[in-house]
Amino acid sequence: MALMVDARGLACPQPVILTNKAFGESDKITTIVDSEVAKENISRLAKIKGFRVEIEEKDDAIYLHLTREATEAEQPPGKAVSGPTVLLLASDAFGRGTEELGRLLMRSFLHTLGEVSLSPDQIIFVNSGVKLVVEGSEVLDDLRALEAQGTEILACGTCLGYYEIKDKVAVGQISNMYDIASALLGAGKIVAL
Repeated sequence: MALMVDARGLACPQPVILTNKAFGESDKITTIVDSEVAKENISRLAKIKGFRVEIEEKDDAIYLHLTREATEAEQPPGKAVSGPTVLLLASDAFGRGTEELGRLLMRSFLHTLGEVSLSPDQIIFVNSGVKLVVEGSEVLDDLRALEAQGTEILACGTCLGYYEIKDKVAVGQISNMYDIASALLGAGKIVAL
């Protein structure tokens, strides 16, 4: 029987916090939420924590059925378990120096990232880095291509709000500090620019 977490009506990040607590108590959890944001945030966290996610949308709410996948000890022999590679972009420019050069380097880096054989599992945009995921950004096509290849793109909601561009997000998902902290702490490798 699944452990039930009823998070309807709770503001972010409470649904995520309650579900995260339940991960330590059960291998099967059903979290009930009433917003798309909570559904997306919990789904991301569940996958990071090694849970399979099945979503059932009903008239009264969204039901997330979460089931723990095989643990490291249960993995087949020879299959190593490691965390994802996370790229943290805290600026819309690459390196220190003139802004013009930094922006040129960032465009070049993100374009090249789609061409190399090892793509990051996640790219997290914080601070002025969130300007790269909004309408008018010169790197949208490159970010969309990375997303199509399986890279998860997360943009800090607080940062987007600070710059008053939350309604202009054109690629990826709006995230929160709980998800960002969880992604960074669960990473096998972090590359910060």
